[in-house]
Amino acid sequence: MTPAVHPDIAPLAFLLGTWAGDGTGVYPTIEPFAYREEIVISHVGKPFLAYRQRTWHATTGEPLHAEAGYYRAPTATAAELVIAQPSGIVEVDTGPIDGTAVSLRSQLVGRTPSAKQVDSVERNLVVDGDTLRYDLYMGAVGQPHQIHLKAILRRVEG
Repeated sequence: MTPAVHPDIAPLAFLLGTWAGDGTGVYPTIEPFAYREEIVISHVGKPFLAYRQRTWHATTGEPLHAEAGYYRAPTATAAELVIAQPSGIVEVDTGPIDGTAVSLRSQLVGRTPSAKQVDSVERNLVVDGDTLRYDLYMGAVGQPHQIHLKAILRRVEG
């Protein structure tokens, strides 16, 4: 039985579910690529949503990226996202909730000594029914803040 959504996280309940679809990646330091993605956003009745994401190469199926963390809503119109990546990067992102859209900007990007330099991250998500679209911008490895990823995912569960 799925617990009721905690009232403090209700402004982000539109994100709940399992989402799957396709995306594209670009950046000046890499070749453009296509990927498949799955995002799972769930809850246990506490004032946060658990977030888990993984991607793989669209053609070869090779794993590309993964991250996990938590969404919080300190107010009805503000979101927070805390993420850890196995590449040694952690993010603390904040931003406004506007209906079924969330715009998050990094307040902190931390990294282990061996991780790639990432200076800024911006995540813009919009949910329209059972479709989640997002753009991810990044400033990293000496490059200015710019588009890195775009994806369209469909809710496949939840």
